[in-house]
Amino acid sequence: MTKWVIGVIGGSGLYEIDGLEGTDEVHVETPWGPPSDALIKGHVGSVEFVFLPRHGKGHRLTPTTVPYRANIDALKRLGCTDVLSISACGSLQDK
Repeated sequence: MTKWVIGVIGGSGLYEIDGLEGTDEVHVETPWGPPSDALIKGHVGSVEFVFLPRHGKGHRLTPTTVPYRANIDALKRLGCTDVLSISACGSLQDK
């Protein structure tokens, strides 16, 4: 069986993964420029993860300025075999 490396792209408000151990911050350049932010490599148990905040730390990128191609390329360059993208649409508040 091939070893999994799970890429996680965090949405608004998700800037880290609780429980990620052995972390290392990695800066990657791609043909499409830099990704949204530094990537965080680590593991939970025996599974490797690479985390990337879609909008950058502090939500500094708008949806139209997120470098989507660079983000996916950076995850691939770090060996990700699968990608999980977390997002929310609209408000999470009652009106």
